[in-house]
Parts: sequence; C-alpha cells; structure tokens
Amino acid sequence: MRLTNYTDYSLRVLMYLAIKKDGELSTILEIAESYNISKNHLMKIIHQLGQLGYIETIRGRNGGIKLAKHPKDINIGEVVSKTEEDFHIVNCFKEGGNYCAISPACKLKHALNEALQAFLNVLYGYTLEELVTNKNELNLLFRLSQN
Repeated sequence: MRLTNYTDYSLRVLMYLAIKKDGELSTILEIAESYNISKNHLMKIIHQLGQLGYIETIRGRNGGIKLAKHPKDINIGEVVSKTEEDFHIVNCFKEGGNYCAISPACKLKHALNEALQAFLNVLYGYTLEELVTNKNELNLLFRLSQN
C-alpha cells in the first residue's frame, strides 16, 4: 500500500499546523518552504483541507491558515480516506478493471482487500494529536519558536 503525495502532504500540513501555538496562523509559503514542496501543489491541498473542515483560512494582509479543530478531533484514517483518490491496490479492484483469467476463483483479491482494511484500521486508531506529541523536537526541526 502506498499513499499518494497528495495525502502525504495533507498529513504534513496538518502536523505543521498542529505544532503551532493556539490560534497562530501559518502561510502556504511558510509550509511549502518548511517541507521543500511546491507552493502550487500545496494550494490545492489547503483548499481541500478547508473544504473538509480540517483547517480554517483567513484572508487578507494578516491572513493565513490554522487548524479548524483540535488535533485530538482529527482522525488520521479519516483524513487518508478523504484525501486518497482511490484504494485500487490491483487493477481488478477497479470497477470495469481488466479481467483476469483467474478472477472467478481468485483469492488474492480477497487477501489484498483484507490487508487494505487492516492498514486503514490502524490509521483510524490515530489522531493528529498523537502524531505531534514530540512538538518541541518538531519545532526545532522547523526552527519555530517553542510552544
């Protein structure tokens, strides 16, 4: 199982915002530079995270972005499920996917589906708060002021 960069960056944005002081705003440029990722790609992610209710965007000269929820209320499995385009591990998972000669008797698809569900269940067991319990260390890595 491999997550897309889109989901990876979505999780990174949420982690970055979670280590900021309560109410402190961040900018897309600040986050993009911190992770060395594309500002344009990040703009799409920020837009979707806002639509999903995970972040709040404040427009204007002193605007920026911040978490819209407390980190303990943001479930990682939910974020992954909402930001991943699909979970088609193999082509036969896709509706109308390529027909395989052994499809009628194949047990591989069932095993892979079971593995996918186990993967997601583990992620549903974590909140954003649990991923940033090392705030001081993360702040040092980002060169942010200590909370």
